[in-house]
Amino acid sequence: MGDPRPHRVIHLQPEAPEKPPYGAPCNGCGVCCAHAPCPLGIVASRRTQGACAALVWQGGAQVYRCGLIVEPERWLPRPLRRAAPLLARLARRYIAAGKGCDAHLETERA
Repeated sequence: MGDPRPHRVIHLQPEAPEKPPYGAPCNGCGVCCAHAPCPLGIVASRRTQGACAALVWQGGAQVYRCGLIVEPERWLPRPLRRAAPLLARLARRYIAAGKGCDAHLETERA
């Protein structure tokens, strides 16, 4: 019998770090945000499934970052841009910035 868990392929930069274990410090792998947007990512992406549009690759550091934190005005709809500082703080909370990996996802490299 086959594996009952659903499988989905997400595409990330080959230089991105591997996903850390659940609870370990975030390393910018991008897996969680490439899998699905957080509540504020839904606003930025205008979708509830698939990769968050605000997932930003920072090639110099070779990590992914939340665009709603590093450049919120770029990703927010025009009416919400004035609230960018507040929404950036909310984004930190939604992605549990500084709290450790909260993605219960198994990964493997192709």
